[in-house]
Amino acid sequence: MIAIQIDDVDIGALIAAAKKHGTGAVVVFDGVVRDDGITEMELEAYEEVAVKELEKIAKEAINQFGLLHVDIIHRIGRLTVGENILIIIVSAGHRPDAYAGSRYIIEEIKKGVPIWKKELTRDGGRWVPGEHGHGKGHG
Repeated sequence: MIAIQIDDVDIGALIAAAKKHGTGAVVVFDGVVRDDGITEMELEAYEEVAVKELEKIAKEAINQFGLLHVDIIHRIGRLTVGENILIIIVSAGHRPDAYAGSRYIIEEIKKGVPIWKKELTRDGGRWVPGEHGHGKGHG
């Protein structure tokens, strides 16, 4: 599953689905809203382009690391501290490939998938260069 969505996901169900024939390792990355002085975070995406970019990254990771399965789910909307933002689940025949594939996906997403975040505090908020994309203007 490659998706940009508001709803959270059942990570356990995704892990079960990732266990294809020949799987020797499943690596799960769950990026969450960190409590670093913010109250919530608002995420927006240029969805059509972002999904295409995520699909391209998944395909590259499958080809480069021999992954058996890839899920990338990036949430948008208003999220509070502790909520899931980005879930990446990969499976491979061997542990090194699963770890390398997961890391590759994260680094490629950070390079420029069009997703923006606004950190909301008691004093207001500001758009910031996303961990998973570029900043959304100034103001």
